[in-house]
Amino acid sequence: MSAGARTAATLAGLLALVMVAALWGWSAATKPFPANETPPDCVDTQVAAGEQVFRDQVVVSVYNGSQRSRLAAETMALLTQRGFVAGDSGNAPERTAKTQILSPDPANPAVALVKAQFKGAEVVLANGLGPGVTVVVGEKFKALRKKKVESVVAEDAAAFCAAPGADSPQSG
Repeated sequence: MSAGARTAATLAGLLALVMVAALWGWSAATKPFPANETPPDCVDTQVAAGEQVFRDQVVVSVYNGSQRSRLAAETMALLTQRGFVAGDSGNAPERTAKTQILSPDPANPAVALVKAQFKGAEVVLANGLGPGVTVVVGEKFKALRKKKVESVVAEDAAAFCAAPGADSPQSG
């Protein structure tokens, strides 16, 4: 092979490499960004009878059922200081005097744990307004109980909406 032919072959090979690199670079540069998926507020979690449910596993949504402004936000702050995971908050569709915990399963251990934080709260058989256990803070609400209940033991097998990434319930 003559020197001119070798030079032409080398240049053709280098040109092919540059073209492949350019195509690869262009496809990488124009590739769409991955979708920014929002993680779920809570994940359905099963507990067996005898297992403990802890505050950091329970998602709580708090709604203001009173005339006082910011009551839901203030109550949510108190609950998160105790270790509960914040769900939604806002104004309740209806006013209430007493604090209510809305749940389709009043015997649920997550409901019992949230109820233990409030004085005089009543559990109402209803679907929640937000993720997790729904609390509607009433006009008579003054403060959480002084006693900070950290966990409850499930009396029966149950399911609740746990915080994503929370440790699974432990046997007690």
